[in-house]
Order: sequence, then structure tokens, then C-alpha cells
Amino acid sequence: MLRLTTLTIAACIAFSAPSIATGLATCDSGPESGWKPKEELEKMLTAKGWSVRKVKPDGGCYEVYALNEKGEKVEAYFHPVTLAPVPTKK
Repeated sequence: MLRLTTLTIAACIAFSAPSIATGLATCDSGPESGWKPKEELEKMLTAKGWSVRKVKPDGGCYEVYALNEKGEKVEAYFHPVTLAPVPTKK
């Protein structure tokens, strides 16, 4: 009985916890309703010669996985309101 209760509590915590940011970058970006669409960021990066693989929210920023204009793998962060690059803590 104790084991079942422990597993139930652990499952509730795991499924109710918000997504965890990687900690590589954070943005003070306010509510997502004020963010520019990620498609706008993708369009901007594509115009620079990037091949965007994925864009997702992380730490209040947009986290981008892409190949840059040189064909190098890139994991970059952008402010979702300004779309300016955000330095990382690597």
C-alpha cells in the first residue's frame, strides 16, 4: 500500500511540474501572448541561410536547433519579443 501511494505521488508531481528549462539562457519575456510567432523567427533565420530544424520555448526564450549558413549544427536562443539573439551560459 505504501509503495502504491509513493508511486502515485511521484506520478502526480512528474505530470504536474512545468517544463524545465535547460538553464543555458533565460529571457524576461512576459506572457506568451506578447511573443512574436515562432514562424517569424524561422523566416528571419531562413533568410540568413539557416536550415531550421526545431523552435521551442525554453527559459522564456525561443530555443532553436538548426544548421547555420555554413552547415554547422547550432543550438541558439532568441528573445521571443524582439527576436534578438540571447547569449548562453556555456
